[in-house]
This record gives sequence, C-alpha cells and structure tokens, in this order.
Amino acid sequence: MRSKLIVIEGLDGSGKATQTKLLAEKLKGRGLSVRQLEFPDYESDSSALVKLYLGGAFGNDPGDVNAYAASAFYAVDRVAGYLSDWRRDYERGAVFLCDRYCTSNIIYQMAKVEPEERDGFIAWQEDFEYDRLGLPRPDAVVYLDVSPEVSQRLMEKRYGGDSSRKDLHESNLRFLLSCRESALYAAEKLGWRMVGCCENGEIKPIEAIADEIEKALEDIL
Repeated sequence: MRSKLIVIEGLDGSGKATQTKLLAEKLKGRGLSVRQLEFPDYESDSSALVKLYLGGAFGNDPGDVNAYAASAFYAVDRVAGYLSDWRRDYERGAVFLCDRYCTSNIIYQMAKVEPEERDGFIAWQEDFEYDRLGLPRPDAVVYLDVSPEVSQRLMEKRYGGDSSRKDLHESNLRFLLSCRESALYAAEKLGWRMVGCCENGEIKPIEAIADEIEKALEDIL
C-alpha cells in the first residue's frame, strides 16, 4: 500500500494536536497502520533555529525575519526528521497524520508578504520543500478554521493566563489575523479541506469537530 500523508493545520489554539490524536485512534480502530508526526519537532536538535526564532533571538516581531529565511528554519527541521526517522516507514506504506507540515510555512510565513506576492511564495515554498528537499507531498490537508479571537481565549486557558509563555507568533494578534487571511487564501487555491470549528463565537464540541474531519477525509481513507 502506498503511504498516505494527511496534514491537520490551523492557527495556534485550534486543537490540532487533540484532533490528530482522535483521528489516529479512529484509524487504528479500522486496523490501519498509523503514525503521528508533529512539527516543529521541539525534542530534536533540528528545531534549534525555530526555537531561537520563536523565542525572539532574531527580533521581537515576526517580520524581523523575512518569510523565506524563517521558512528555511522550519524546512530544515522537517527534512532532518524525514531523513533520520520516518522516511523508511513512509516507503513501506502507512497512514501518516501530521500536526502541521510544510503547509504551515504557507500559513505563517506567507502572512509576511504582500498579497500580490502570495502565488509566487506558494510556488517557491512547494518547489523548495517538496521538489528540492524531497519531502513527500500531502495527500490531503485539513484546515481547522478557528477565529483568532477564539484561539486567543483557548491559549489563555492553556497557559493559565500567563501571556509571557506565548511565543513570538502566539503573542501577536495582528500577525495571527494576517495568518488566517493567508490560510483562507491557500485553502481555496490549493484545495484544502475546510472544517469550521466555531459556532456563535465559541469552539464546537471536540467530538463534533472530529466527526467533520473524518467526513472531510472519506475519499482519502
């Protein structure tokens, strides 16, 4: 069986980790071989540049590092993990569920370029990571659409109200609003599967979102 690579994307606080875990459990229940991946891989030395960037070592605003340089930080972490860890499993055939992937560069770094540069950035990013670095292309991308205002409330709850624990991206609502614009643009252009996670200004129940994700992936799974 050829491997399937499915990406769960969304802004910070959108529930990606929870939904990736739930989907993995459902697929394992069907008897499928499933492997979960999370990017960046903060447990690996390969994420050193990402941690420096998000920690503010290169500037206190996301725009202090341009879209292409920051994209390279994340891409290096991904390709290092692929070459040293999961390439063999991918070549053998399995279902890979990724909590973020190359597509996160489109969401977060494309927010730094002008609207008229978006298509060029997407073309560059896909060529760089998939063609030049050799990372597998995803079979499907599910975007969990949560308004930045709701995701901010969820992150406040996660961090117990301690805003100092937020990273460079999480602490900048203006930047996150731009990231959502990038995500919605990319979702339409690239055919990502959209799952609306909010209703009446609140997050939907976890199981309801999980059911929508499973339905959105029926043709793949």
